[in-house]
Amino acid sequence: MLALERGVDRYDSWSYHQAMATTKIAITIEEETVRKVDELVAREVYPSRSKAIQEAVADKLARLSRSRLAEQCAFLDVGEEQALAEEFSPEELEQWRQC
Repeated sequence: MLALERGVDRYDSWSYHQAMATTKIAITIEEETVRKVDELVAREVYPSRSKAIQEAVADKLARLSRSRLAEQCAFLDVGEEQALAEEFSPEELEQWRQC
């Protein structure tokens, strides 16, 4: 049940200030997790369950992306990268910057 309904969602000031396309989905979550989300909504940390879950998923995806970047950076050869960085003379570098 992925694409049940499409709309435009406007985040409050605590998040993005731009309109974002959204898709309504059905998910199953443990009762304890729902209780914790409801507590956050009751304390007005989030305006709704939906917003709390959206932000949690977006945060997790961002952290996974950063982790993948760090993993790929571990494969870089520091000496080789330094040599590439020093390949241009100062004059060549200035010409490149003006492009």
